[in-house]
Amino acid sequence: MPNLKAPPSPLPSSSPSSLTTTLTTALHIRRQNSTYRTLTIPPPDSIDFSSNDFLSLSHSPLLRTAFLSELHAHPAFPVGSGGSRLLDGNSPYAEALERSTAEFHGAEAGLLCNSGYDANVGLFGCVPQAGDVVVWDELVHASVREGMRLSRAAGRTVMFRHNDCADLRRVLTDVRGKDEKVRDGKASVFVAVEAIYSMDGDLVPLKRVVDVVDEVLPRGNGHIIVDEAHSTGVLGPLGKGLVCQEGLENRIFARLHTFGKSMACSGAIILCSPLVRSYLINYSRPVIYTTFMPFPNLAAIQASYSLLKSGEAEPLAARLHELVQILFHRLQALAAKFGGVESLQRNGLLTVPSEIPGSPVFALLTDHPRSLATHCQKAGYMVRAVVPPTVPEGTSRIRVCLHAGNNEEQIEGICSEIEKWLTSWCARLQCGEKVTPEKDRPRL
Repeated sequence: MPNLKAPPSPLPSSSPSSLTTTLTTALHIRRQNSTYRTLTIPPPDSIDFSSNDFLSLSHSPLLRTAFLSELHAHPAFPVGSGGSRLLDGNSPYAEALERSTAEFHGAEAGLLCNSGYDANVGLFGCVPQAGDVVVWDELVHASVREGMRLSRAAGRTVMFRHNDCADLRRVLTDVRGKDEKVRDGKASVFVAVEAIYSMDGDLVPLKRVVDVVDEVLPRGNGHIIVDEAHSTGVLGPLGKGLVCQEGLENRIFARLHTFGKSMACSGAIILCSPLVRSYLINYSRPVIYTTFMPFPNLAAIQASYSLLKSGEAEPLAARLHELVQILFHRLQALAAKFGGVESLQRNGLLTVPSEIPGSPVFALLTDHPRSLATHCQKAGYMVRAVVPPTVPEGTSRIRVCLHAGNNEEQIEGICSEIEKWLTSWCARLQCGEKVTPEKDRPRL
């Protein structure tokens, strides 16, 4: 008679699995390279020089009142979404919000997305076709790169040097010369740029980019996509963004505006033609397979845009640009105290902007970003160290973001702390101490 008794269960292994070993090793390498990430919570009493809340709307009574009014105007609103946009998540409110937002930015149509990341992944992941080419600025966001990787043009992407229109021309000319279909206008070339680059804070020379694309690709197969995530609410009339500021609405293929920065809510919109909108609804996987934003999210977007449209946010943007100039001149004066910008750069201590930034983002490059960030944080000023792989090797920094709610006293305070930190490091160097960049020191 066959033995029907179940075989004994295998004894638990005392040694870690191969997956555990792999993950542990990967994290160990990150610790050694000083690139290990952790979640942190800013102290409640710290002064914000870190977040992307550029207009300080997150804590604004204006936005709170507008948001609550929008909720009260629709007392029977559903708390949840109900499904993806294609199933049960759509609503007349969402479609009206899309239309009004697109109209505000001077676009034909728009498609709401759950986040800027989803929007870029969906747009770049489905619109470029087989045989097309994507040309991208070397500092575009990770979401754009992920979208390119998933697209049908994944093997045909070319990088150009950051904000270098001569290099863009070289790349486009090379692509056109090697590809008959591009030359004949039968294959498309998509050019990916950002209005404001999030880690460096500089603006794309958009008019020159548009002119170069039109000159090198005169058959109309050059399509520019502008990520306006950091320019929404900050640049352009009523905060409409860089494209509107430059009057280029009709020369840009698609724009991405996100709501999680100056707008103090969440989500994003892709501004495009009605044809592209329909194509995205049919082929963008983040749109098709994601539960859509619920009504409270949409109401927050509507409330935030009401402040832009009414002009109530313009004084905030104007004040923000005043603070940019104040911080710039204070940093220049600080550098002069230590022998000038070149002297600080030569020792790897600090690189400050050489001209007034067009955005509220200041990239202060240093070989010792964690040391400087920790010093400022202990004094109550929230800044963050940004290191590779988030930024390229050799460009570690602290990122100082200004907000309309900051004031001159706070700017003076953080600059004073940076000065104290520089004084300490200069004293160490004068004593002959050998100081190595943080990225070269293991952190176990």
